[in-house]
Amino acid sequence: MLQVNLERIKSDILTLAEIGRNKEDRGIYRMAFTDADIEAKRWLSDRIVAADLEHAVDGAVNVSGVLEGSTDQPRVMVGSHIDTVPCAGALDGTLGVVVGLECLRRLKEEGRQLKRTLELIAFSDEEGRFGGMFGSQSLCGHINPERLATMKDLDGVLLQDELRRHDYDPMAALDAARDPESIASYLELHIEQGPVLDRVHKSLGIVDEITGLFSWSVWLRGEANHAGTTPMEMRNDAFMGLADFAHEVPRILEENGSQRSRATIGKAQILPGAANTVPGLVEFSLDVRDTSEVILDDLSSAFRKALSAIARRRNLMFEFEQKSYLAPVGCSEVVVHELMEQANKLGIDFLAMPSGAAHDAQIMGRMVPVGMVFVPSKNGQSHSPAEWTAWADIGAGANVMLNTLIGLADDL
Repeated sequence: MLQVNLERIKSDILTLAEIGRNKEDRGIYRMAFTDADIEAKRWLSDRIVAADLEHAVDGAVNVSGVLEGSTDQPRVMVGSHIDTVPCAGALDGTLGVVVGLECLRRLKEEGRQLKRTLELIAFSDEEGRFGGMFGSQSLCGHINPERLATMKDLDGVLLQDELRRHDYDPMAALDAARDPESIASYLELHIEQGPVLDRVHKSLGIVDEITGLFSWSVWLRGEANHAGTTPMEMRNDAFMGLADFAHEVPRILEENGSQRSRATIGKAQILPGAANTVPGLVEFSLDVRDTSEVILDDLSSAFRKALSAIARRRNLMFEFEQKSYLAPVGCSEVVVHELMEQANKLGIDFLAMPSGAAHDAQIMGRMVPVGMVFVPSKNGQSHSPAEWTAWADIGAGANVMLNTLIGLADDL
């Protein structure tokens, strides 16, 4: 079976990791459409051209490399992203792009022309500087003029201004949309970003479902009062409402969720925030995930009922706002089967598992068949300079991807 050139993958990963590297904390700062991100896109474009592959950049500044097939049948796409969060590691997103490039290079070197065209794609802004998934959403036709005009980062910088700063026309992103009939499938290799594969000592995870999620901002309003003069039974303590709810979360997951359910209160603010004042207001976040849309609906109802009951009991007012919603996506049975078959042929032990994080594959999966491969994250670490994966595991994942791409692209 065809094998990747692991040394070349190593070289590309380590070279790309120096673009946007901070010398003090060793983190990578290559956020979407910063100068470092544009430099990385140019680096990738140069590598595509050097590999004698067709090169293109669309209106959303997604970078592509193409290996033409022998037919005009719908193409097979492979990729991820090369933008990062602040103070990132070297592999999140980057690994999928570098491995996708290597797969096309190896086929080009071998003189293999498959029946279907293969396309590498590096999507823009997967990490969410301007809201997330801009590149894949543009390709899937989910971007409109209003969104383009209003998308901005946490510092208030508008996406359209950053695009113009780099001499790109923001409205061109609307032209990045593809015909779903032109794409047979999309594959993505990614680090797991969690501890499961590392703990069970598996070199590979084959994703069967990508989790959906909803996130809320929640307010519990009570009455601020003096901590010394207000008897306990006369308080409308907003923080006690949050404490009650936090203890309810495990019960709600057990009764209304599944083994793949997750719920997290990740941020909370207590106001007025004085040591000698009964809290009159708490604002907190709630992040809820599952691979079933039905279960997400059940959890949403259960959390609303629990918060309403706590508010009545504590004499509080309960409000919430849904900040985001992503529907779960099932991976293609055909693609999953091909991945498993190639892993078995290569003698690689794998685990069928869900993805608990959102990826470009989740956006693509609403339009075309998708598949995902995970490789272990050492100690489950990601989004930090400590993020790493053993080269042997990277090689295993890359070889499964290469031979799966061959299988999918030669099957009409």
